[in-house]
Amino acid sequence: MATFLRPGERKPSAFGVSFDSDRDGEAALPMPAVPNQGLQHQRQKLPVSKHRTEILYLVEHHQTTIIVGETGSGKTTQVPQYLVEAGWAQGGRMVACTQPRRVAAMTVATRVAEEMGTHLGQQVGYSIRFEDVCTPGVTHIKYCTDGVLLRDMLADPLLSAYSVIMVDEAHERSLATDVLLGLLKKVQRRRPDLRVIIASATLEAEKLASFFDASTVRGRKAGPVPGTVSKASALLSVEGRTHPVQVHYLEQPTSDYVQTAVQAAVNLHEEDMPGDILIFLTGQEECDRCTNLLEEEARRLRRRQGALRLMPMPLYAGLPAAQQLQVFQPPPRGYRKVVAATNIAETSVTLEGVVYVIDSCFSKQKVYNPLTGLESLLVAPISRANAQQRAGRAGRVRPGHCLRLCTEETYERELRAATVPEMQRSELAGTVLQLKALGIDNIMAFDWLAAPPSETMVRALELLHALGALDGDARLTKPVGQQMAELPLDPRLGKCLLQAAASGCSAEVVTIVAMLSVQSIWAGAHGEKKALNAAKMRFAVGEGDLISYLNVWKAWEDSGRSRKWSHTNFINHRTMLRAADIRNQLCSHLRRVSLPLASCDGDVTTVQKALAAGLFTNAAQLSDTIYESLDPAYTGTNMYRLVRGAAGQQVKLRIHLGSVLWSCKPQWVLFYQVQQNSSGWYEMQDLVAVQPEWLTECAAWEAAIAAAEAAARCEAQPVTGLGLRLEPRLCAVQHL
Repeated sequence: MATFLRPGERKPSAFGVSFDSDRDGEAALPMPAVPNQGLQHQRQKLPVSKHRTEILYLVEHHQTTIIVGETGSGKTTQVPQYLVEAGWAQGGRMVACTQPRRVAAMTVATRVAEEMGTHLGQQVGYSIRFEDVCTPGVTHIKYCTDGVLLRDMLADPLLSAYSVIMVDEAHERSLATDVLLGLLKKVQRRRPDLRVIIASATLEAEKLASFFDASTVRGRKAGPVPGTVSKASALLSVEGRTHPVQVHYLEQPTSDYVQTAVQAAVNLHEEDMPGDILIFLTGQEECDRCTNLLEEEARRLRRRQGALRLMPMPLYAGLPAAQQLQVFQPPPRGYRKVVAATNIAETSVTLEGVVYVIDSCFSKQKVYNPLTGLESLLVAPISRANAQQRAGRAGRVRPGHCLRLCTEETYERELRAATVPEMQRSELAGTVLQLKALGIDNIMAFDWLAAPPSETMVRALELLHALGALDGDARLTKPVGQQMAELPLDPRLGKCLLQAAASGCSAEVVTIVAMLSVQSIWAGAHGEKKALNAAKMRFAVGEGDLISYLNVWKAWEDSGRSRKWSHTNFINHRTMLRAADIRNQLCSHLRRVSLPLASCDGDVTTVQKALAAGLFTNAAQLSDTIYESLDPAYTGTNMYRLVRGAAGQQVKLRIHLGSVLWSCKPQWVLFYQVQQNSSGWYEMQDLVAVQPEWLTECAAWEAAIAAAEAAARCEAQPVTGLGLRLEPRLCAVQHL
């Protein structure tokens, strides 16, 4: 086997086991003595194992290595192990591998720990928001989300704890991934010893290579002079292990793809061919509906003798971690697993045994409108690149089949070639705040992989100024801006928490923020809507959902955090435990920034004002009652007006059916999130009722607009930083 020198070292060592390391020092760690031999055999059969030497050569001689690895190549699990075996984790540094989703970070870390014969959290760990399963000084491989690594940079801007950072699934172009790539490019200028590996499953690699360096090399033949490190990006392609996948389309479009997917799964099941089924849907509600329909079919088919039984299982981000991990376990003998999943099953994670994929060809995508300032989740068609990724899930173990629930003509003509990067369709206040905290003042000149729209960037600066995080020169304020940046929260929630600490109600607001940081705390099965609504009303108060959460929390605590109590009251017990853990961590953050944790002892007005200090940009006023039905029992829909809506950009707002205020008519409300439905309405969720005078008392929004207008009068030229002409009143950011 070829041997090379590690950068910065003169002693020879072979890639693989390091014979000159002190292995006795690890004997005390609680881990198995010998890795699983069966898994080691599987590792050797992965396509990426054939390129082990080439990968390590390129990593040693190039600052940036881009690996195009097809589905099933093993790049996610094997490349970090190769690096550790080659000595890149010596000296106390770690190898980091980022993932765009939490479930991927957890499951891949679990698999790699098993392959290395160590307990999770020792040599191999993972870190996601509000959960860190790593041991300082012991962990060599750290799987984490992109956002966690960005937060690590706040404490360690040069990422000195890491020797190699692998950005996995870069083709997904998530917001955090694009920001991370731009920052890593800057870090490499200060740390030539830092190696960056970018793994992509598509030909986005060419664009990534040109982003890091205009000149690229391919393979070992174009390597630099021995003993030197090239700044040119190296590009390597690794074949996949997928078997052929036959793709099928509908002859006619369907009006209900969930019902069509269920029928297709039942038809496949009745063929009695081996293999599990994976159904791609858009969200939790659809996954639960699909699972419930499949369970009904399973009961109907149970009478058949000698046939496989259906075992429906959902998989989505809001599912508790324990239930998510159950999906990856093989089904009991005599059962066929049918997984109804969102796009978290599209990449990184592997569901062994899947032979059939049923693709709805839709996903929920986050879309931000800078003119209204509203960010919502819309169900939209996926791209052809995403569809190919989904189809690849069917060919992991044997030749498979993919059923796309659209016509072939629709697929070819109406689906985009690639997904629009999240950077260009997201609200950027949190991103800008992080960059400012990292000392990047000239946001407009930041090296973006895909430049965000100018209007979106300016709105983010305006919002941060209004929240008090930025001063008149668009620089981070002290201490408010710095404290907001240190909190792992949306800037609005961070402001709520800071204001609560100043007002003496931080104990209540930290509870509300923790419960907003998890998926819905309510748990109601299909067909139990009336019982669920009745349970909500037991805790409801006229001040809205956010104050009602305090009643839920107090009752749950008084019950001794009883699982039985949670079940009786339609509360998701695991979600509440998760919220409790997040609350404890937020309290630790408050102590770290020297903020008090105090209770207002039932003074609800103080809590409402603290919430208004952060959510005032999401203020809405009752405007009119709309009648859209001729049904005599129909009492109309209460329409709200967005207070800060731009001229000509008013939207139809109404209270979501799941809110405790749905049947009420509060004159003024604040909402935390909004979701647009298929009829065009924006439905407000997580509401709190307020008084209009609190908005002017707590908010600096009008002052921010006035400052922008004053700066616009002083600056005669409009901003064109990203290629778009902006309104004159937004010229306050020209000097950035």
